[in-house]
Parts: sequence; C-alpha cells; structure tokens
Amino acid sequence: MSLRLSPPRLLIIGCGDVGLRVLRQLGGRLPVFALSSSPARFEVLRAAGATPLWGDLDRPETLARLAGLADRVLHLAPPQNQGREDRRTLNLLRALARDRAPQALVYTSTTGVYGDAGGARFDETRPVAPATDRAARRVDAEQRLRWFGANFGCRVSILRVPGIYAGDRAGGHPRERLLRGTPVLVAEDDVYTNHVHADDLARACLAALWRGRPQRVVHANDDSELLMGEYFELAARLCELPPPPRITRAQAAEQMSPLQLSFWSESRRLVNRRLKAELRLRLRYPQPAQGLLA
Repeated sequence: MSLRLSPPRLLIIGCGDVGLRVLRQLGGRLPVFALSSSPARFEVLRAAGATPLWGDLDRPETLARLAGLADRVLHLAPPQNQGREDRRTLNLLRALARDRAPQALVYTSTTGVYGDAGGARFDETRPVAPATDRAARRVDAEQRLRWFGANFGCRVSILRVPGIYAGDRAGGHPRERLLRGTPVLVAEDDVYTNHVHADDLARACLAALWRGRPQRVVHANDDSELLMGEYFELAARLCELPPPPRITRAQAAEQMSPLQLSFWSESRRLVNRRLKAELRLRLRYPQPAQGLLA
C-alpha cells in the first residue's frame, strides 16, 4: 500500500500582476488560495488557477479563515499609505499565528529600505536606513516577519525588490514615460537604479518558497548597473523614440512632486549573489536590454 502525499497549499496575499505571473508559472500544479478584498477580481483569480478568498488586511476580523490554511504563504501586499508601521502585515501575522504556522513565507519588500547609498555597490548585509515613511513601513514589516519566523518555526524569506518592469505590466514599461516626455537628470546629477523583470521576480518568489533560508534577506534584482538616464535612453533606442530631456536637480526640485524627487535622491547598486547561489535562480532577463524587448 503506497502513501500518497497531498501537494502543499499556497496562499497568495495581494495577488496582483506578480501574483498572476506566479500562478501562470505554477500552471495548476498546486492548490492555490488568493486573498482579495475586491470580489470584482474573483473571476480573474479563478481563471488564473486560484481559489479566491475574500478578506481585508485592514480589517483583522475578516482574516480568521487564513489560520492553518496553507503550507506556504506569498505576501505581495503593500502596507497602508500612512504611518511608519505596517499594520496590514501585523494583522496578517496575528491571523496566521492562531493555528499551525506555514512552513515558509516569502515577502516582497523594497530596496528603498536602504535609503541613499551614494551609488555604492553592496549586498544584503548593509544596514537599512529608510529615508521616508514609505520605506520605514517596509522595514517594520520585515522585522515583524523575521520575528514571526524565528518564534513560530516558519522559514521567512525577504525579497528586496527594485523597479519592476515588463512590456505587459500596467505602467511597467518605460515607453509610457518616454511618450509623456518625462525628463531625467543630467549625467552629473544622475543616480544608479536597479531593475527586475516581472517574470524573473515571479520566479524568484517561487524559488524562495522552496529554497529560501530561514529569516534571510535576498536582493531580487537583475545584473544591470545603469544610471536612471541611461536606462531610459536605452529604452528610447529600443522603442525608436526620442531620448528623454535632461534637467538639473535644481530644475527637478521645481518641476517634480515630492514622491518623484524621493526616487531621484537615492543611488545604489545591489549585489544579487544570494539570488543566484542560494535560490539557484538563473535570470531570464539579466539585462534590461533583453527584458525590454520581451
């Protein structure tokens, strides 16, 4: 008599563009539940292969059914828009703690937790230094998740994610910005940016769910080291569009919103060695020149 083991169950929190790409790559091989606060998205989730669950991370009383539901959890939901704490992640963890904890949990954070590094190249051992409330909320979520993993026997992986792009991602291709004529900084004021194709990020999420080390941070970026202006000029050449206009930082302070300026004030180059060595991920789009054409 042979013992047939049931496949692990996956719960996706915040199943937007990246979550749908994860579902496509799974191809129905696992039972997947997807938490959503919008019943209007249920048909999309079902069509992608997930069982939709209604729940709102801002309303903890709606999350009770998540306890003990899944063996693995992929947390893609952003924090709320105010404050320096991520109350949504806190509500999620309280719900998961009510029953058997998942074996593994993967959280997509942001590389913004580092603040400005002056263009330095570094790995995941660099201390965080969030310069905005938005980044501070992510640091708060990371700390709560790693504590949960250490105290509830759950293998937590933190993926720090830079700018996500893809030709079929809403707002995720630079051609839209190029068509609007949005400027970039002059070379002497420019900042290093980091990127990852949305399909590679989805593959990194799956790799971390099965191969991530306990309470480990991993940079989920490609191999490029481009200044922001170089990135948009590359996209312009590939799309056969005019290059973006260049302005000084002083001009940007007069023309841009505080949110836009926050992205123009941080410069860093991320080492992705753990992504390749520990998660054993081979990037399909190691350079934007490949991913922008995909």
